[in-house]
Amino acid sequence: MSEALKLGIIGAGAITQVAHLPVLRKLKGVEVVAICDTDLPKARALATRFQVRDAFSDIEELLEFEQLDAVAICTPNHLHEPHALAALTAGVHVLVERPLSLTGAGAQRILKQAEKRDRILMVGLNQRYRSDVQLVRSFVQSGELGKIESIRGSWHVFRPKRNQLGWRQRRDESGGGAILDLGHVILDLGFWLSNNPKPIRVSAVLQGGEGARGVEHSGSAMVICEGGFSLFVDVTWHHVGEGERFGLGLRASKGSAGINPLNVWKELNGVPTDVAPTGAIGRENTFTASYRAEWAHFLAVLRGEAKGFDNQEQVTLHRVIDAIYKSAASDGKDVEL
Repeated sequence: MSEALKLGIIGAGAITQVAHLPVLRKLKGVEVVAICDTDLPKARALATRFQVRDAFSDIEELLEFEQLDAVAICTPNHLHEPHALAALTAGVHVLVERPLSLTGAGAQRILKQAEKRDRILMVGLNQRYRSDVQLVRSFVQSGELGKIESIRGSWHVFRPKRNQLGWRQRRDESGGGAILDLGHVILDLGFWLSNNPKPIRVSAVLQGGEGARGVEHSGSAMVICEGGFSLFVDVTWHHVGEGERFGLGLRASKGSAGINPLNVWKELNGVPTDVAPTGAIGRENTFTASYRAEWAHFLAVLRGEAKGFDNQEQVTLHRVIDAIYKSAASDGKDVEL
């Protein structure tokens, strides 16, 4: 693929405005040719702002009238599956914001369609591209830390106003609350950093979400995997404390590591020592850098220069999330996978 990839963006919301478009307009090898959103004036205004030539209000029209190589799906969660299936059916490569679908079964349907149409499908997991995550991953892959025994991760934010959550607080559109929003990231990083051990059982408790349409504002879950590995997740939209808190801690047979703040510990001469390289974190904003690296990877995969993700990992992840909600609904009882 020598010419610039022609890209359509589906969804003109916040993540498109603050992450994707600012990165894409500075990235070589890709041209955003159209933006699609059910709010056409919003799509047109965003297209004008970022010098994108076309705007649409219907995905079918976008796929019919634009000669696209790929689309980025940045719509509310419940639309990810139908939009991904539509794009794949039209023969277009897809980068879809997390979550891939609302359920494990839905994720599997998308994977089957991508395989049937022989198209590239990539889930937007930008946190994997953080420089601190990449560095810890390199220590794990090299075997320097030994066998990974447990990972604990948390993401605590404070979103007191309903308008800060929007569609995320409506179950039929979001599919879940803090677990699907924040917990998805922690679970994905936990499995990825530990080389995707097979989960065998899950227990969880959630807070909030009363009523048929409500979603949880907080939750905790424990995932037990084969080989004795455990993954603990704690997330909330209602963190009453000093600022946002995001981080992971990894315990292994020969050392430990942490993300945000970055640290990598090994025993040297009988003394625990932080061996993380100094100056390892770049000066670029972590948020922007992660999206830039994500897009660079997607483009490299399309050109045949890099290997894509094993999307079956996302099916497994969604089955774990399904089990978390099932466990919480049964007062925290173990759910076998």
